[in-house]
Order: sequence, then structure tokens, then C-alpha cells
Amino acid sequence: MDWLINLFTSTDTVAHIALLYALVIAIGVLLGKVKVCGISLGVTFVLFAGILAGHIGFTAPINILTFLQDFGLILFVFCIGLQVGPGFFESFRKGGVTLNILSAVIIMLNIAVMFGCYWLFFDNNDPKNLPMMVGTLYGAVTNTPGLGAANEALNSVFSKGDVPQIASGYACAYPLGVLGIIGATIAIRYITRVKLNTEEHQLDDQEAENPHAKPHQMHLRVTNNYIAGRTLLQISEFLNRDLICSRLLHDNNVTIPNNNTIFNLGDEVLVVCAEADAEAIQAFIGPAIDTPWHTEAEAQPLISKRIVVTRPSMNGKTLGKMHFSSVYGVNVTRITRQGMDLFASRDYRFQIGDRIMVVGPEDNVNRVAEAMGNSLKRLDAPNIATIFIGIIIGILFGSIPLAIPGMPVPLKLGIAGGPLIIAILIGRFGYRFKLVTYTTTSANMMLREIGLVLFLASVGIKAGANFWETVVQGDGLKYVYTGFFITIIPILIVGTIARLRYKFNYFTIMGMIAGTYTDPPALAYANSVCSKEAPAVGYSTVYPLSMFLRIFTAQIIVLFCCGG
Repeated sequence: MDWLINLFTSTDTVAHIALLYALVIAIGVLLGKVKVCGISLGVTFVLFAGILAGHIGFTAPINILTFLQDFGLILFVFCIGLQVGPGFFESFRKGGVTLNILSAVIIMLNIAVMFGCYWLFFDNNDPKNLPMMVGTLYGAVTNTPGLGAANEALNSVFSKGDVPQIASGYACAYPLGVLGIIGATIAIRYITRVKLNTEEHQLDDQEAENPHAKPHQMHLRVTNNYIAGRTLLQISEFLNRDLICSRLLHDNNVTIPNNNTIFNLGDEVLVVCAEADAEAIQAFIGPAIDTPWHTEAEAQPLISKRIVVTRPSMNGKTLGKMHFSSVYGVNVTRITRQGMDLFASRDYRFQIGDRIMVVGPEDNVNRVAEAMGNSLKRLDAPNIATIFIGIIIGILFGSIPLAIPGMPVPLKLGIAGGPLIIAILIGRFGYRFKLVTYTTTSANMMLREIGLVLFLASVGIKAGANFWETVVQGDGLKYVYTGFFITIIPILIVGTIARLRYKFNYFTIMGMIAGTYTDPPALAYANSVCSKEAPAVGYSTVYPLSMFLRIFTAQIIVLFCCGG
């Protein structure tokens, strides 16, 4: 039995460290799946398992804990950056601007309430109280990357070995944070007298009234004399709208028109365009046709095929520059990215993993498939080089010191902020440097979860040694109720304003709040009460900026306010 005792007590062996992390992560993940009233704490339970392990003395050397904590954080935030990068800048378009402003206001109010609670309830002369409130803040807003960023910034402010274990405040505030977010969104519903059925009907009406840039297909007969004798390119330039003529019926022969195809009166065309442009295009070309085409008279058999973009050389190329109609004799009528159908405009930029619908003669379609890759096996192969190249650049970028007057130490984005910003930029512009950023959803989630559980386990084990003194015998109760204030007050204020002042749909507000707090349980609750996509749209619109601000402000607060 001595071997078994040594395995658990010899803290400096590889077997002990591996066993420690395996037990903490496994127990934490399993307990995180337990739901109470339909709500679970998820993978964050790994933190609580780590605290318990640290409390009973089941630990590892501090340098090992620190390394795995920092490496896990880097991996986690970098994968988040890659995920949000493609949509980060697009989230500011149209209605997304207002939602992102409201989200930023919530984040600022979270910080303001935290400082208010600090001045009201805590001893301002104790230099460790404010850092502990920062930990409470990120538990209250259920944002683990922010905790990591703050924790890392504290290492540059406090002397080695004297860094406050802010994970204790995080652990106290987190459970009520999850409940508070959902509870506050429900409270907004009653404050603003929202009726869920009415909100759903409004979403239906909005979808019917507002044309979106989704593919719209129609059969038209050419009746405009202006068009007769002109090429498809001339017609398209005159209209100044994106349209695709996927098939042309002329003298009972069906062909695929290219830019040089001449239109004649009486021709029938199959047009794909954005819904918003359909009426104008129909008015210019001619009336819609109800009668089916006589496809048996086709000069050549035509097929439609969905092709997957997997060739790295296609990454970042625009649809217009590929000249599918003139070079390959086919047309691209649909593009699907991450399950969403998009209109195939000339300015559309391909990304690895896109699925395109191609119409044309079979041989020509097969040539396009070969050019685009169309190999699902390639998608399964991880682009691991891009990830680690990005991490290298991110660490270097995060290590650049920026001297700011009034700060005790130079500002550095650190191992959280640096990799995050670089990952966002690579996710959006990586194609310009021949970097393939595509990873399958499952691969991205796996890397994120591995990084997250390593970070949480390490933080929990380190905090566990002093957890009893800090929480149970110290200010634990204060962390709980101040965290609750930090959670609900900004939601009630901004949620009410979003509803009464800006007239946002209640389900969109729910998604916006869940995205601002980067809280999947809140989004799951919103989806459970709404059959539409509004919560998911609100969530995805504000999530990229919110995640960035949470991580960035964590370091700003610590460096500006905790170093005095």
C-alpha cells in the first residue's frame, strides 16, 4: 500500500500531478452536469473541486500549478478569439451598433457597482480588498477569461508570493451570478409588462416585413426592350444589384448564362438574388412565370451540387474574382457558412469550411469541386500550426510594455489580452497571410475546454489552501451579496432602457444580456422560452465585443487601481 500512499502524497512526481488534475477535472465536470431547477454551473464546478483539493492538502508544486494555469488560459482565450474573430467587426453593422453600445454600458455599470460596493462595505485601507472585489466582479458576471486576465495582471502589481487569491471571491459570487442573470431578465419582463406570445408574433411580423439578404429564387420572362441585345454583365452593372442568372431558356434550349450571354425578348431566366432586391429586379427584367420549364428540351444535362471549400488557396478569395460563369461555365447560387444560408454576392469572401451550391453541366461542376477542394477529410485535419503561430505572436504582443503616467508599472496586455487580440485579427484577416484558421466546431470546443479546465483546476488548487480563512472566517458573505448586486443592478437598468427607450424585442434583450455576461445557461433559458432565433442573434451580436471588454477591463482595473 506504500506505493498508493506515495502516489497521493509525493507532490513533485509526474504521476501525482497527472492524477491530481485528472481527479479534479473529472469530478468537477461530472458535478457540473447536475442540474438544480434546470440550471447547472457547468465546467466552472472544476474550480470548486480544485478548491476542495487544495483545502485538504492534495496539491502540486506552485511552479507547476502556475505553468498549467497560464498555459490553459492562453489556449482558452486564443480559441475564443479565433471563434469570435470572423464576426467581430461585422457585429457593429446596422442594428448591432446599438446592441453593442447597450452591452458596453452594462459592462461599465458592472464595474461602477463593484467600486460602489467596495467603498460601502469594505475596508479601503486594506490593499487586498479591491483585488478580491475584482474576483467577485468576474464571478458575478460569470466570465472566467476576465478572472484569468485579472489574476495575471496581479502578478505584476503584487510581490511574488503575496498575490491575493481572487478565485475565492469568484467562487462566492458565481452561483448567484448564474441565477441572478436569469432572475433579472425575468424581472425585466414584469417591469416592462412583456407578453411572450405578443413578442413572438412581432418577430413573425418583422421577418415578413423586412427583407433580409437571403437567397431568393424566381423565374422571369424578358419583356424589357432595353435588355434585348445586351449582355448579362451590362444588365447587372446597370441594375447595380447582386443577381445570379443560373439558367436561361432560349429557343427551347436551357443554358447557363455567363457575363457575355446576350438576352433577347421572350427569353426565360432563373434568377437568384437577395430578397430585398427581388422586386426591383423583376420590375426591370419582366414578370414572373408560373409555368414550369420544359427541362426535357435542355441541350445538356444540368446538375446542382453542394461543394465544400477545403483548398487553402481558396481562403480569402472573393466570389467575383473566381469567374465561375466565364471560366468554368457554372454558377454559384447559394453559400452556407456554419449552417446559415447566405446570398452569393460578388464581394463574398470564401473561408475554409464554406459550402457552396454550384449549378452547371456535370463535368464543369466536377472541375469546380476539384478546384475548391471538396475534401471533408481536409476539414478533419487540424490546422495546429496556425494556432501556435498565433500564440507566439500573441505572447510577444502581450509582452510589449506601454508606459502610462500615473501607473505603478507599464501596461501590458499580458498572456490573456495579447493572444486574444491576435486571435481575433487572425480569425478575421488571417487569409491575407495564407493562414488557414478553420477548425471544426468540435475541435475548437475541445481545445477551449482543455484550456479552461486546466486554468480552473490550477486556480482552485492554489486558492484552496486559504479558502476557509478567506471565505468562511472572512468576508465570504460580503462577496456573495455584493456579487449579487453587481449582477442584477446593471441588467435591470439597461434591460429596461433597451425595452422602453429603444423598443427592442424582449427575446433579443435576453440574448443581449446573456452575451454580455458570456453566460450559456442564460442563453439556454432564453431559447427555452422562445422558438425563434432572436436570443441567439442578440447573443452572437454582442458576444465578441463583450468578451474583449471583459478581458481588457480586468487588466485595466488591476493595473490602474490595485497598484497604489
